[in-house]
Amino acid sequence: MNDSNESTPQPGDPVVATRRWRVSLVWLVPAVAALIGISMMVQTWLSAGPQIRIAFRTATGLEAGKTPVKYKDVTVGSVSAVELSEDGSHVIATVSLAKSAGRLTREDTRFWVVRPRIGVGGISGVDTLLSGAYIGVDAGTSDENSLNFTGLETPPTVIGGTPGKSFVLHTEDLGSLDIGSPVYYRRIQVGRVASYQLDESGESVTLQIFVDAPYDRYVTTDTRFWNASGVDVSLGADGLKLQTESVATIVAGGIAFAAPPYSHAKPAEAGAEFGLAKDYARAIAPPNGPAQYVQLRFEQPLRGLSVGAPVQFSGVDLGNVVSMGVDFDPARHRFPTVVGVVLYPQRLGQALEKLPMAKGETELPTGRFLGELVQHGLRAQARTGNLLTGQLYIALDFIPNAPKATFDASAQPMVLPTVGGSFDRLQEQLAGIVGKIDKLPFEAIGQKLDATLAELDLAAKKVNGEVLPGVTQTMQAASRTLQQAGQTMEQTGKTLEQAQKTFGTAQGMLADDAPLQQNLQQTLRELQRSARSLRTLTDLLGRHPEALLRGRPADPPPDAAASDVLPAPPESRR
Repeated sequence: MNDSNESTPQPGDPVVATRRWRVSLVWLVPAVAALIGISMMVQTWLSAGPQIRIAFRTATGLEAGKTPVKYKDVTVGSVSAVELSEDGSHVIATVSLAKSAGRLTREDTRFWVVRPRIGVGGISGVDTLLSGAYIGVDAGTSDENSLNFTGLETPPTVIGGTPGKSFVLHTEDLGSLDIGSPVYYRRIQVGRVASYQLDESGESVTLQIFVDAPYDRYVTTDTRFWNASGVDVSLGADGLKLQTESVATIVAGGIAFAAPPYSHAKPAEAGAEFGLAKDYARAIAPPNGPAQYVQLRFEQPLRGLSVGAPVQFSGVDLGNVVSMGVDFDPARHRFPTVVGVVLYPQRLGQALEKLPMAKGETELPTGRFLGELVQHGLRAQARTGNLLTGQLYIALDFIPNAPKATFDASAQPMVLPTVGGSFDRLQEQLAGIVGKIDKLPFEAIGQKLDATLAELDLAAKKVNGEVLPGVTQTMQAASRTLQQAGQTMEQTGKTLEQAQKTFGTAQGMLADDAPLQQNLQQTLRELQRSARSLRTLTDLLGRHPEALLRGRPADPPPDAAASDVLPAPPESRR
């Protein structure tokens, strides 16, 4: 038994074998990938910037995951989602910005979609035809941050940080100006219109312009701005003038500025306010000063006078017409024309300084000034400014022998006396002449004229049939008589020559005091007178053959009469 027990093993403490965990190389790759993913997530989380929401009217050019956000041509984020707003009026683009672009979340930061655009200012965003649209950013300067923004529908004209100055202009209406319209100085584009808005009163428009450096130093405190849009055409004494800043201003409008001649004002500060005139002439003109409203009452209608017509005094534009209407005079049952004008006495310049002022007055009251002029014959008169178009203007002039008129300087409004225009008086005179012509008995005159013409026709036929043949025969007979007279004159001349020779011989033979010599001299004188008379008759009939019928013509002037008288022969002047 003992031997069997010794050979048989006895149960004892169990032996525990420990199993080792061995890492397989297959798990090394996923572990490394997991570590890289975790590190990328941490890096992305650490480098991720703020997420903002931008509202646009449409989603044109926006695509989630593709449309980048650029600031100064550097990508600072991308569009992560595009969704429609709850009311469906606009779209909301969710933009994830880089951590380095955190300063772009300031409250006044501006966002807009850059895509190809064609407008009056030209073509922009052409580079996006190849690269695609993107969201542009203009960083703001506010101290407050925001995550919700409203995108601009058009790109801003001035980007923050651009060197230059902004100025404010006030005008009555916008005209053809628009955002982006150019600003010129000496016909060089130096800036642009940044924005405009209607004033709260609704009576004017405020524009903001930006002038680039270094041209902003030419804007001084005395600078004048005017609307240079379109084409300025004027016809004056020196011919036709056509003026425009550039072709762009004809389409997109424009603003020009300049300082008055010999101005030495200092450069204006940023944000300075100026007025915008309608043209160059009004911009450079001296300040108008306070305005004075005056009414004019004309008895005749003023066709051709319109609102805006000038009011001139001694060749100076003293104001313009602002209103026209019709009144009723119950006493005479007439409808006079009432014209409202605005006068600017300060436009008289140095003349105001020479006008007498009462004691204690610092400036001449307009009422008293006009009252004194009315006493000396000042009247308002409508005159023709252009005969081709018939346009009228108001002239303030001193009318000689003008009827006395009353003027109330304290009335509101003041009423300035008027007189009829010269053209109106000419029309009245022409109307009177036409009326007198209408009263003429043209029918009776025509009948008498017909009868007179018939009698003249009969007389002409009688003259042609009876008188003219007799006159022709008489003229022919006169011609023959003249020929015979000419022959007789030749014979007489020869006889006289022979007689002179005979007289010379006899004179040599006879004594000076012999009776025969005296008788011969007297006979020769008579013959000379007869020959002279016959020669005068012949010359008269040669020049005026009609003298045989009508008689001797009137004597010519003394000079001509002296030329017709032939000089006496030498023998007669002894």
